[in-house]
Amino acid sequence: MNPFLSRRRFLTASAFLPLAVAGLIRTPARAALTPITRAGGALLKPSLNAYSFLELLNANAKDKTKGLDLFKLCEFCAKHNFDAVDLTGYFFPGYPAAPTDDYLYSLKRHAHALGLAISGTGVRNDFTTADPKIRAEGVQRIKTWIEVAAKLGAPTVRAFADSQGPFKNWQQAANNAPRDTVEGYLADALRECAEHGQKFGVIVAVQNHGDFINTGPEHLSLLKRVGSEWCAAMVDTGKYLTADPYADIALMAPYAVNWQIKETTRSEVDSPKTDMKRLVTIIRQSGYRGYMPIETLSMRRPGYDSYVEVAKMLAELRAAIAATESVEAMPRAT
Repeated sequence: MNPFLSRRRFLTASAFLPLAVAGLIRTPARAALTPITRAGGALLKPSLNAYSFLELLNANAKDKTKGLDLFKLCEFCAKHNFDAVDLTGYFFPGYPAAPTDDYLYSLKRHAHALGLAISGTGVRNDFTTADPKIRAEGVQRIKTWIEVAAKLGAPTVRAFADSQGPFKNWQQAANNAPRDTVEGYLADALRECAEHGQKFGVIVAVQNHGDFINTGPEHLSLLKRVGSEWCAAMVDTGKYLTADPYADIALMAPYAVNWQIKETTRSEVDSPKTDMKRLVTIIRQSGYRGYMPIETLSMRRPGYDSYVEVAKMLAELRAAIAATESVEAMPRAT
């Protein structure tokens, strides 16, 4: 070996070392994010988010003679001819731990016998917190439920992009860290989840929930920073807290892999009622093909009845789907 050449190579490599280190610690650039490739025009399939039966499912968890369980929920969906059901993780026995395989496969078999697909599931997580331990616990929980989703045949697992109790908002959770820093917390955690999701064929669907993600541009910025096709948007139509939430929905619809269709535009009883025809028109124009889970909330309404409100909302969604059949997908900008 020529010692002069070896020394020269060493010095050359050393000269670039500071630049390499700087590159490692630099805030990741936003990755190019393109709309999801679709074909064949819009295809909209009503689903039901289990959270619509929050009170009754919780009652059954405490006393099996009350409320209803996930098996009975599936039967309700079948009787109303839903295409699918979105089975929120909170209502499985043993949550946040994974249910037994016997339970999962019995529920999957039951749904199949009823002609229902399982359009997704979801868990609680907080990636806005300054506490790395809490973020790590959320990552592990999502990884666990990615594997649950794979066993159920569900294509997505919902992940929150916002703070959770006991924190009142993301600023409190993050100890007032800058927004860019907190977005970094989220992106790093979601990217790790997405890598696990890719191994099991399950997409991490990030939901806007009216805290860290209040707008479409904020939602899109986070997804760009994650930079994975296995991390996409769950669009909550009641949680873009802007003057025109339909504009935010239109921005995010091309990136959506799942939905939460709400009764009102702010998930509050006194906020404007969702214009279902306008909403479905926007979704059709995006070319979306897939499930559209509806979710009703009690919103402190006296006499709230899940059975009544779900049936009413499903009828409104179906009417809007029928009324917009002629709406075509808009060509993608190039």
